[in-house]
Amino acid sequence: MKHNQEEKYISHRKRKAFLEGIVYRLCHIFPMKKNKIVMWTFEGDGGYACSPKYIAEEILKRNKEGKTDFEIYWLVKDVNKSFPAEIKRVKDTLINRAYHFSTAAYWISNTRTFYGTVKRSKTVYIQTWHGSISLKPIGRYRGSKLSKIAELVSEADSKLIDYAISGSAWCTKTWPDGLLYEGKILELGSPRCDILINGISDAHRKIRVEYGLPDDVKICLYAPTFRGGSQNTKRSVNTEPVTLDFERLIKALEDRFGGRWVVFLRLHPQLAAFMEKLPVVSGDERLIDVSQRPDMAEIMASTDCIITDYSTVIFEGFLTGQPGFIYADDYDDYITDRGTLMFMPEEIPFPFATNNDGLMDSILTFDEEEYHRKRKAFIQKTGIVEDGHAAERVVDAIMSFR
Repeated sequence: MKHNQEEKYISHRKRKAFLEGIVYRLCHIFPMKKNKIVMWTFEGDGGYACSPKYIAEEILKRNKEGKTDFEIYWLVKDVNKSFPAEIKRVKDTLINRAYHFSTAAYWISNTRTFYGTVKRSKTVYIQTWHGSISLKPIGRYRGSKLSKIAELVSEADSKLIDYAISGSAWCTKTWPDGLLYEGKILELGSPRCDILINGISDAHRKIRVEYGLPDDVKICLYAPTFRGGSQNTKRSVNTEPVTLDFERLIKALEDRFGGRWVVFLRLHPQLAAFMEKLPVVSGDERLIDVSQRPDMAEIMASTDCIITDYSTVIFEGFLTGQPGFIYADDYDDYITDRGTLMFMPEEIPFPFATNNDGLMDSILTFDEEEYHRKRKAFIQKTGIVEDGHAAERVVDAIMSFR
């Protein structure tokens, strides 16, 4: 029965993709603009964020200097989201996607295109991807856990990509199987990580001012990864209770590191819409929800500690030197559902806990010197190339494509 449902769902998606493809082909009659760029994040659910944001900022800077003349269009489901005035917001609908995709010389995204998309041969599609080095397996690394529809959609999108942007030798090596992508990979760094190298002090002040926090308050970021239900049929989102004891967490942080601490709760953009359904075991006013803030990199640049379960963000946030901790309370279930992790717990520089007691112990016994030694060794082992100039290199590459 489950197999039949899956086959029916796949057949439905294929028919829908075929029909939507006709709309794209009809829009190919419109002339392309060689200076037009279309961007989007998280399948239209995201806003002005991730690597496309920092590429856009570098482009806008060069536009003002008269070095470039690009026009940026941003596909977004909610056109009320905030963007610079120079960027044209476009409501994410099939007609708008087909028209703007067909008339743009460049596409820049951090997630897949929409199944059924048809690209003109002269359009350059640059995939920056929203993840980097990670614990959780993606693509073929999931083995039998990779659903047929996920494989189908990934392969369809990968055939459209002209260049994928990588921030490490590890990503360059794993993305052919991880992204199901056999094309060109440019190891230029991740533009979203630039702020983690050269924007820490500005982000520190900005975020505390915006949330009414004293300048000396320390922030711990808790960012659990996306929990998706089975993708064999219609996509769903798991909304299990957050079991982290925030009151104990704050006390442990203050006991170990001193000062006053608050916790920023940051859900994945595709989870944030479900916030009301996600029970959080805490009534503490020192827990601040920042899930609706679009730019995760800016948040990480302002924080003093990061906790996640399996999210890639910890392998970017640690570039600032801040401590990182893994809290994986569903470790066994997650592996059963998702597949074997990309690293064993002992291979990463972060203390690994599966319950609140273990996490608090990891914090209270945290060895800063050992952590930084492991962090530097891990950066070298994985060949991370982040130096704060990735956006510049990506825009230079775009200019070379013209």
